[in-house]
Parts: sequence; C-alpha cells; structure tokens
Amino acid sequence: MSLPSSPLAAPAFLRRPAVVMACGALILTLAMGVRHTGGLFLQPMTLDHGWSRELFSFSIALQNLLWGVFQPFAGAFADRHGAGRTLAGGALLYVLGLVVMAHADSALGLNLGAGLLIGMGLSGTTFSVVLGVIGRMAAPEKRSLALGIASAGGSFGQFAVLPVGQGLITAVGWQDALLWMALGIAFIIPLAAAVTGTSARGGGVEQSLRQALAEAMRTPSFHFLFWSFFVCGFQTAFVMLHLPAYVVDMGLSANIGMSAVAMIGLFNIFGSFLSGWLGGLYSKKWLLAWIYALRIVAILALMLFPLSPLTLYVFAAVMGLLWLGTVPLTSGLVGCIFGMRYVGMLYGIVFLGHQIGGFLGAWLGGRIFDLSGSYEMAWWLSIALSVMAAALSLPVREAPLARLATP
Repeated sequence: MSLPSSPLAAPAFLRRPAVVMACGALILTLAMGVRHTGGLFLQPMTLDHGWSRELFSFSIALQNLLWGVFQPFAGAFADRHGAGRTLAGGALLYVLGLVVMAHADSALGLNLGAGLLIGMGLSGTTFSVVLGVIGRMAAPEKRSLALGIASAGGSFGQFAVLPVGQGLITAVGWQDALLWMALGIAFIIPLAAAVTGTSARGGGVEQSLRQALAEAMRTPSFHFLFWSFFVCGFQTAFVMLHLPAYVVDMGLSANIGMSAVAMIGLFNIFGSFLSGWLGGLYSKKWLLAWIYALRIVAILALMLFPLSPLTLYVFAAVMGLLWLGTVPLTSGLVGCIFGMRYVGMLYGIVFLGHQIGGFLGAWLGGRIFDLSGSYEMAWWLSIALSVMAAALSLPVREAPLARLATP
C-alpha cells in the first residue's frame, strides 16, 4: 500500500531509520526541553505581575490538560495524513503560544498562551506523533529499544535547555527569554521533513478507526495503562513545576533548584535508554510497577532527610532514572496489545490520562501551597498515587489481542 504524500516530503536518504530516529529525538529535545522550563518562569513572572502561584500554576496545568485532550486527535491525524504535517502545524502553534505568553498581562492572556496554544502545540510535536513513526519503523524485536532512544531525546532537552533558559532569564529577562525559545521551537519545522510516516498495516483483521477505539475501550489493560499513566503525569508535572520553588522555600538558591531539575533530565537520558532496552528483554508491566515503587522510595527520602544540595541531587538522579522510563514501556505495551495500525491515536488517549494527572499535579501543587504554605501534603499525595500506579500495572495483559493472530 502506498502512503499518502506529504508537503514536507524529503529525499529518500532522509528516510533512513537512523536519520528518522535522530530527527525525531531532536524534535523531542526541543519540544520537551522548552516545555520543562515552565518552573523557571514561575517566580519572576508572578513577582513582576503580582500574580499568585495558583494563577500561574493553573495556566501550566491547563497546558498539560489540553496537551492531553488534543493528543489523540494529533495522533489520529498523523496516523491518517502523516506526521510531517502534524509536526509542522504543532510547531507553529507552539511558537505562537510562547509569543502570547511573553506579552500576557492578565490571567486570560497567560491561559491563552501558556495554556491553550502551547498545549495544542505540544500535542502535535511530542510523543504520540514521533513515537508512532519510530515504532512502525523499528522491527518488533528492536521496537522497545528504539522507543527508549527517541524518548531519551526529550530527557536530553530537559538537561540541555533548562540551563539555557535560566541563562536567558538572567541575561535578557523572562520576556525576551520566551521569545528566544520561540525561535528554537521554529527549528522543528524543517526537522519534520524526515519524520513523515503514516499508518502501517500489519497482520490480523483490518479495522476502522472507530472499531479500534471501541476495541480499546472494552479491553481492561487499556484502562490500567490509562490510570497508571495518570499517576506518572501527576508526579512529573508537580516536580517539574514546583521543585524549583520548593528548593528556594527551603532556603537553597534558585540555581540549585534549576540544577536539580536539569539533573533529572540528564539521568533520564540513561533512564529512558535503559528502560527501552530492558523492555525488550523483560516484562514491561513489571518494569512499570518497579518504576512507580522506586519513586515512593525517592520521595520519602527527600521528605525524611534534611534538605541540602547533596540530598536534592541524589533525589534528582534517582528520579531522573525513573522519569520518562514509563514512556517507551507504556507506548510499547499499547503497540504490543493493539498493533501498530492506530498506535498514534491509542497511545494519544493513554497519554491523555498522563496529562489529566499533569493538570492536577501542576494546579494542586500551587493550590496546596497557597492554602497551607507548604508542599508537604502534595508530596504525600504523590506517594499514595505511586502505590496505586504500581498496583494497576500488574494486571495488564502483556500479549497481542487474538485479532492480531488472525490471517
């Protein structure tokens, strides 16, 4: 079957697997790296505008939620019409959102830029679109590792872009820093030329999009993955947005907080790769359960030991190894269970669960702080949710549906 042509069609040498993987990883580096700088802008923007932390937190929470809401549509569009179009459109929305955020002087403007536009932009430039192409490109026995390598691109962005963001805020102020980041996101558009894959047909009975969705809704494992990923979203959004402020509240410097968040990204480069590699050798659902269980240990250690640069960096290193390790495992399970035909849409729906959790993690962190003057209750909530996620991972049925074995 011939695939639909794309306006971003590239020469054949740009469609080699290594080139596609490299461009996909670089797109995730830019998109996720800029997204992870949100916590750096919390204090300077709220101080300059006289906003509460809850107000700023809500805009980032809205971004997480809308990112998840639009992700299945972006994935379905990429499945049908090609990832190149989807990535280019998402990048344009992302750039516009950063520009609007830079000039926002009210809650409405902040929610429009940081919330709606960047959320829509992220849905078209991140995991369901990029990993869908890479998952189809890779041989089944190498798919988990390929997804892990691509996911590491998002982790590298967190490590590499955060110091750049902090440096820009210090050198030119938070407003111009946002405009420079918009320029960086624009580079996704030429990179999209290499990531142009659409849906692929495999074995088993052919389905319509509606049939694939109905099948997923009646499969218990799909719901287990949705709600366990919800917990991942809650924890990562809370830590990413509020850890820098938490560190300053506890008497350490803003640079130490930035360094801790960057260290999470650095160690997650190895964590994502390791997770993808192990997912090709061992049970993915058991690896997910271990990730959520080890997060409990890391958070408890942060709360029980006196906060110092050393304890903070140890926490960041451990959380980094566990951070996006859930992504290649969860996306790999979706592809394994349901096949690769509609993996962009189906993983996008599971990712919606992640972003609903992200909305609550970002917003409730600010809400809890404004009500109590402390993040302690939010940390304990993260621990309780991690117990739930570990338990939900174990009943996942880690095998293709019977339909996929039908000639």
